[in-house]
Amino acid sequence: MRIGLMIYGELANLSGGYIYDRQLVDYLTAQGDVVEVISMPWRDYPLRLLENLDRKLIQRLANLEVDVLLQDELNHPSLFLVNRWIKKQACYPIVSIVHHLRSNEVHSTLEHWVYQRVERAYLKSVDAFVYNSRTTSVAVQALMGGPTRHVIAYPGGDRLGKGIRLEEISQRAHTPGPLRIVFLGNLIPRKGLHTLLHAVASIKETNWTLDVIGRLDADPLYSGEMQHLSRTLGLTKRVLFRGQVDDGDVMETLRTSHLMVVPSSYEGFGIIYLEAMGYGVIPVATTAGAASEIIQHGENGYLIQPDNQGALASLIEGLAENRHRLEQVSLAARAHFDAFPTWQTGAEKIRQFLQALSEE
Repeated sequence: MRIGLMIYGELANLSGGYIYDRQLVDYLTAQGDVVEVISMPWRDYPLRLLENLDRKLIQRLANLEVDVLLQDELNHPSLFLVNRWIKKQACYPIVSIVHHLRSNEVHSTLEHWVYQRVERAYLKSVDAFVYNSRTTSVAVQALMGGPTRHVIAYPGGDRLGKGIRLEEISQRAHTPGPLRIVFLGNLIPRKGLHTLLHAVASIKETNWTLDVIGRLDADPLYSGEMQHLSRTLGLTKRVLFRGQVDDGDVMETLRTSHLMVVPSSYEGFGIIYLEAMGYGVIPVATTAGAASEIIQHGENGYLIQPDNQGALASLIEGLAENRHRLEQVSLAARAHFDAFPTWQTGAEKIRQFLQALSEE
């Protein structure tokens, strides 16, 4: 097949959605398909809307020689009208890869009203969907007001492998020393680092450390606020802001960590929770979004309400004090990872779906 893929910026971006897109492109290419990546520039939201009037873009897409055009749903502000124009000229199906809806994030009332309408218009302009979770599928169909033609293909957790043996997971849980926590994600409000910092600041008796890994420039204002908050709360000796690191450093950090805490206000899936499980690192997420499709609360990880600092603090204290429980849940997390579908499994489902569409 010849396949187009529309994204913002570079495919090498390290956020979960881009990892998903990149894994899919790698698989399709390995099967002999030709994938043309069409990159659009990052712009402020109002400027993205104006791209719907770009005649050069419309003409370029209308003239694409592809069997299927994939679009990352993140690009929806730039394409909700463009798609209607190109459908009048092109004969290929348009398939949207939906990681999560912008309108499912926390916004002001006015912002939510605008985002929801633009997003609904985009969703109705495509022919079919690739969803990363059942939660995302339900959210899209609720916004559209009806069923969609789609495939649900879970991300895999095996990108970083499982670089630790079961006996090492058990030994790590009982080794004297602090409870080692890692936060892994871009420093943006949705990821909830502020909730984690306030939670650990309230813990007085328990010994812990926190590594914060993720881009500091994704939202420079928020990043600066979080580093200031860490200083204000007196956490600088325990909290290390490491910025963006390579996969090797991430894997080494996971080998030595006990908990992965990313208390997001919403996740369409949460690849990093699953990747942490491969190292027996207990994932701590929230009840908002699709993390519950990965994590069984109290069995292989934990789910708290968004912004519930008290519950998070109690959870961290409890695991630090009960190392037997820490070991049990860590091993259960690893077992869940071992049973979860791989990236190849999900990508194969998507390819079969695209082939069926292209042959109609």
